[in-house]
Formats: sequence, structure tokens, C-alpha cells
Amino acid sequence: MSKEDQLRQVLDSGIVAVVRSPDSQQLVEVVRALADGGVTVAEITMTVPGALDVVKQVRAALGDRVLLGAGTILDPETARAAILAGAEYIVAPTLNLEVIRLCQRYDKLVMPGAFTPTEILAAWEAGADIVKVFPADVVGPAFFKAIKGPLPQIRVMPTGGVDLTTAAAFLKAGACCLGIGSQLVEPAAIAARNFTRLRELAQQYVAIVKETRASMK
Repeated sequence: MSKEDQLRQVLDSGIVAVVRSPDSQQLVEVVRALADGGVTVAEITMTVPGALDVVKQVRAALGDRVLLGAGTILDPETARAAILAGAEYIVAPTLNLEVIRLCQRYDKLVMPGAFTPTEILAAWEAGADIVKVFPADVVGPAFFKAIKGPLPQIRVMPTGGVDLTTAAAFLKAGACCLGIGSQLVEPAAIAARNFTRLRELAQQYVAIVKETRASMK
């Protein structure tokens, strides 16, 4: 799949699941449950124990069922290691221009983190495919609506604070997709191996995205 096709998959999906857990043992099944619920774009954060091995395991188990990325990438060395492990895109909580350049070198999608209008524009000008606005719960949907006024060309993704009650508002405010962590990939459900719960949550978020986008046409 080309980089352009991968970007289209992210945008069409509307959801990037942030998989973060202190226990890496069942994360293949976690990502499988998300995919079963319709969330087919997920990132494994580098805070997961043995994260690179988890990326390899998920890619081997699920293949093209999921567009798999690596998150919490803080430097280009980790970005390259994640790409070599099988990550198809890179997500960061902060803006590191070297990470963006490395992803461009390997023709990989990159979603750096930014918070202020200056950082958001700097990330876009440096080559970000999507700019992750983090932590989005601090500013809320109103910030996204305001940003899209002077910067309508920039694709922005809120992460942090996106839940079942705020997801629609972020989309209506101009978010191109939603980064959803513990409100979707529930730590309690992972600990209890309650994959049915994760699948049902994924279905709920997918339904919100579809309904909200349909109402905006």
C-alpha cells in the first residue's frame, strides 16, 4: 500500500487507537479486538514493555487487517527502529524535526505532536501528514474550530480528552481524525482480558464517526 493510500485509510477510518499498556502479553489480541470492532488503525506506544517486539508480533498476526504504527516516538533513532520492526507510520507527542525528516526519507506517514498555532504550522511546513494536537483536553473542540479559520489546510488530530461524549464535537470542529487512548483501549478491559468490551467500544466510536460525518454533509 502506498503512503497516499495509507493516509487515505487513516482519514477514512477517522480513528487512531493509541495502545498503551504496562503489560504487553495480550496486545495482539487487543489490536485484534479493535479491528473486529472496525478500528483498523492503531499505534503501539514505545512506553509498552518490549514495544518493538509487540509491533513485530501484531504485524505477523494481523497483517493487512490493521494499519499499524508506533507512538510516543521522541527521536529519529527510535523512529527508524520502529519502522524496521514493521511500523507503517510514526506518531509523536512532541515536534521533532529530525523525526519528520527520517519518516520522509523512508516514505512513511508521520504525525508529530504540537500544541500552539506556531508549533502546528511548523510541523505542517516540515512535512507532517497529520498534526497531532496534544493534550487536546486542555483546549477542547473550540480550539480546533479556531485553528481551522486561519489554517484550514492543516490536518489536525486531537489526542487526549477524546471520549464518547466529545468525539463528535472534535470532528465537527474540524478534526480530520481522532486519536483515542484509554477511553477506547481501556486499561481495565486489557487487564481483565475483556476483548468483547474492547470490540464493543470500537464499534461505538466507529458509529460516532460515521454518524457525525454523515450529519456534516
